[in-house]
Amino acid sequence: MLEHIRLFPLHDGASGLIPRGTRAEVFQQIFGVFLLLGILVSVVVVGYMLYTAYRYRDGNGTHELDPPKLGELPTGSDGGRKLLFSFSLSAIIVVSLVLWTYGTLLYVEDDTSVENQDSMHVEVVGSQFNWEFVYPNGHESSTLRVPEGKTVRLTVTSTDVFHTFGVPELRVKTDAIPGQQTNTWFVADETGTYEVRCFELCGAGHSYMTADVVVMERSEYESWYEGTNSSATSSTANSANDSVNNSANSSDNLTTTRAA
Repeated sequence: MLEHIRLFPLHDGASGLIPRGTRAEVFQQIFGVFLLLGILVSVVVVGYMLYTAYRYRDGNGTHELDPPKLGELPTGSDGGRKLLFSFSLSAIIVVSLVLWTYGTLLYVEDDTSVENQDSMHVEVVGSQFNWEFVYPNGHESSTLRVPEGKTVRLTVTSTDVFHTFGVPELRVKTDAIPGQQTNTWFVADETGTYEVRCFELCGAGHSYMTADVVVMERSEYESWYEGTNSSATSSTANSANDSVNNSANSSDNLTTTRAA
């Protein structure tokens, strides 16, 4: 467990308390810190409880106990200093943990921190009940294909109702709002296929609103992306040829009509 809890690495190589890395790594570190702290608190609380139970055990009547009377403050608590110390220590731990987690989540949700990195941009459009992914070259697909180890920046929107785009295994989740755009990012370190889900109840087909994120090796992805460029060029050329042919046919028809 301890090898997954890295408190000091920063994305730019500097030192600090806020963890950096991919979304999955950051959330793994948050989970590790909470788990470790929970174990330490449990050990202290249970240990002190057992110590107190042993110290004030009955001992078959061999231990004398003079309980306080009604309205009388108990003695032996150092004037409440133990209570004040435990309360202050708990407050410091809780406040520090909240601030640390908040600072970490600010980094995770801030896509501007990855703009200057080696990244790619994809537009995500949600509609009842499917996801559409638009690449920089204009290629549209119902499957999101990305290269391994590269930062992927997503701009997410919706054409109809509220949706929520999420990939649980990559720790990605953001709202898809009609007429607005939200931004998020992720880095997939392992090749494979991951499932996109909608986490906002959006109608009768909500549970079927899924898609695939296919993480490919970089060379394989580049070859695939080049193929989409060729397809886009061919489609554009075909559209242009169709337009020219339609114009020519219209002109021929008009000339024939006048001649008649």
